[in-house]
Amino acid sequence: MPHLNGVTVHPDCRHFRGDIPCRPNKEHGYQCTGCPVYAPTQQRILIIKLGAIGDVIRTTPLLRRLRQEYPNARITWLTLTPAILPQGGGWIDEVLKLEFTSVLHLQQREFDILFNLDKDKEACALLGSIRAKQKFGYQLHPEYGVAWPVDELANHKYLTGVFDELSQRNQKPYVQEIFELCGYEFRHEEYVFDTHEDKGYDWSQLPQGRPRIGLNTGCGDRWTTRLWSDEKWITLIHQLQQTGYAPVLLGGEAEDERNRRLHAATSAAYLGTFSLPQFINLMHQMDGIVTQVTMAMHISIALRKHTILMNNIFNPYEFDLYGRGQLVQPDKQCVCFYRGSCKQGTSCMEDLSAEKVFEAVRVSVQ
Repeated sequence: MPHLNGVTVHPDCRHFRGDIPCRPNKEHGYQCTGCPVYAPTQQRILIIKLGAIGDVIRTTPLLRRLRQEYPNARITWLTLTPAILPQGGGWIDEVLKLEFTSVLHLQQREFDILFNLDKDKEACALLGSIRAKQKFGYQLHPEYGVAWPVDELANHKYLTGVFDELSQRNQKPYVQEIFELCGYEFRHEEYVFDTHEDKGYDWSQLPQGRPRIGLNTGCGDRWTTRLWSDEKWITLIHQLQQTGYAPVLLGGEAEDERNRRLHAATSAAYLGTFSLPQFINLMHQMDGIVTQVTMAMHISIALRKHTILMNNIFNPYEFDLYGRGQLVQPDKQCVCFYRGSCKQGTSCMEDLSAEKVFEAVRVSVQ
């Protein structure tokens, strides 16, 4: 064991930081000599999953399998959105944001296992430049500079990402594809997620005594074919109110104007916009969530809420609601697979009736 000036130091410990005192030292005064919480690292694992936020969230079930297989591993996760990952509970030892300083020191380290789960060129380049005994996922093709499978395990997920026809025929949920890419069988491991319930947020303005149904009214500006009209939302809100539910409007800055209109037209609760942790905790106060395929959908599933998922342009097999909630689609067949604008001018989401969505809420949230 290493000694510096006669002092025992354990750089292999999962708690050890190297630049500042570790938490056991800070909170309890423990030093490495005789430390009762010494946790020697047996495996070093790096996960590269950069974005988008929703895809980072729905990759977290992998942590449950890794902790089962390697309980004493030191797990590092490189991402564009560190705040969305669990910061406590011992799931991840080190969360790094993709930036020059992180890349610089990762390239000087060696890992036992490296999972690159993104086809972004920078993520694939990192797989090639970071030392690891085993590598899974995607790499850069050495001749053509495009994303390429590391091995046969990655072939299925790779092909469904580059050919629409194969993606449309796929019947595996995203999380199952990720597990198989990493060499594991998916056993419906739940997401690992922070509810932020310990932050002391005050939600006294929320309706009391009735099941709260969060209505996430937006879907970002990339896939606008998913949007539902104000008229549909208003009809749904009135049906919920008349049946004893308490609808709560949810969204970010992009949805603020729409939510204010809907609040004015229906008196449905709308508390405004919040930081990401507070928004997550607001969603945690709901009994059910109605949402399109967007970040709020991933948060809802991660929070284990009854999720009523409105879908049109994506393969419905991609989404695993873990037996909580319903997936509802227009009766009309969508012809705009993974398209941001409708080829026919008016999105088929307008053919998804408020009655159909309401019935899914009624069945899911008693």
